[in-house]
Amino acid sequence: MAYKKVALACSDCGSRNYTISSSSTRTERLEVKKFCKYCGGYTLHRETR
Repeated sequence: MAYKKVALACSDCGSRNYTISSSSTRTERLEVKKFCKYCGGYTLHRETR
């Protein structure tokens, strides 16, 4: 199974704060609540391509 690096971008400000390794067989985009240092709080981060 191959893994690829994907970036997680903040849904409010759009900055790419996190990178994770993810399975390439997954079809839907990952959405996680993480801390954004630019917004100053916990916001929804979505996988970018």
